[in-house]
Amino acid sequence: MNLSVFDQTESEVRSYIRSFPTVFTTAKGSKLTDEDGREYIDFFCGAGAVNYGHNDPDIQEAVIEFLRSDQLQHALDMATTSKRHFLELFRDRILAPRGLDYRVQFTGPTGANTVEAALKLARMATGRTGVVAFTHGYHGLSLGALAATANQWFRQAAGTTLNDVTFHPYDGYYGDEIDTVALLRKHIEDPSSGLDLPAAIIVETVQGEGGVNVASAQWLRDLRALCDEYGIVLICDEIQIGIGRSGKFFGFEESGIVPDMVTLSKSLSGYGFPMSLLLIKPELDKWQPAMHTGTFRGNSIAFVGAAKSIEKFWSDDQLENTIAERADEVVTTLNEIAEQYPGEFSVRGRGLLQGLVCEQDRELAGRISRAAFERGLVVETAGAYDEVVKIMPTLNGDMETLKAGLSILRDAVAAARG
Repeated sequence: MNLSVFDQTESEVRSYIRSFPTVFTTAKGSKLTDEDGREYIDFFCGAGAVNYGHNDPDIQEAVIEFLRSDQLQHALDMATTSKRHFLELFRDRILAPRGLDYRVQFTGPTGANTVEAALKLARMATGRTGVVAFTHGYHGLSLGALAATANQWFRQAAGTTLNDVTFHPYDGYYGDEIDTVALLRKHIEDPSSGLDLPAAIIVETVQGEGGVNVASAQWLRDLRALCDEYGIVLICDEIQIGIGRSGKFFGFEESGIVPDMVTLSKSLSGYGFPMSLLLIKPELDKWQPAMHTGTFRGNSIAFVGAAKSIEKFWSDDQLENTIAERADEVVTTLNEIAEQYPGEFSVRGRGLLQGLVCEQDRELAGRISRAAFERGLVVETAGAYDEVVKIMPTLNGDMETLKAGLSILRDAVAAARG
């Protein structure tokens, strides 16, 4: 396996290549193949960018047809047929059935850019500057988004101060007995707490990079009520937990809340193409033309993939049923592993974002990931200490492949424990 050009030419900043040191060539569904012909089951899904698996044939056909049609491939924010088709489908099949009324802003192609847009707009709409984010939260690595990202490893790379964000304990941070929304309310109500009334609160309903931490429905409802009472913009970051990963299209659906803004990216295009957008309640859409712009905010080919994925996967409840069935299989297996080694592991997650938490040995998760890769399974780690094995299989993959991957994971746990 020749990795020399990557070692000699690519920046030291490269990351996943170190965890998965091979040269991949092709991918289909839930499997990756390297240049030596070895297959790997994918429990990583491009960090959530290919929820529907690799090279879905229907999305692929739509993309190829579009590429051959000489339609606009680059259009900034001009009107095109591909954008119109996506907007109509997104409105009629995603927003309307859920009773959601949002304006759609196409930001730059990364999730971080969408977070930047949300924070800027919340500050503009309220006239305030402060933002509340949460322990273990991850919102991106551009400076504004990084200010709301909790992990010290990422923050120390900023090279400058990161201002106007106050970190607050996430649900369960102090254990089940401490209501951290009540604590936040106390800080907001107390004029001597040191916390000025914020413009926005940004939250993930399930923290992926932060260690698969799950906010309860009641905690989210209490947070929504607090924001309503004090005129705080509630931003839900759905970049990883959204687009079906939670079991619903949006991670916040289970709680019944309606955020003021929603950030979406990763699997939005359905095919791995970069695409991000911000959903904004109409009364908060205070932008003036070109106040937040970008050369690649109108990715035409991503519109095509996104439209086809909505048509194929979100016209009925079949995908949701499939996710629920697959999630049961994953959770059952992870619980069996935890029961096999009492006290060493716990399990948490929602839908097909699940975590096997290494409770005693923080380095065990990394060893499990490496042992899994050696056996033909790609799975990453998460958490403040990389102590969580993060399981993110394809949403619509076949059960046989899923079970094979879980079997490899079980073997990797046994091997990594030594």
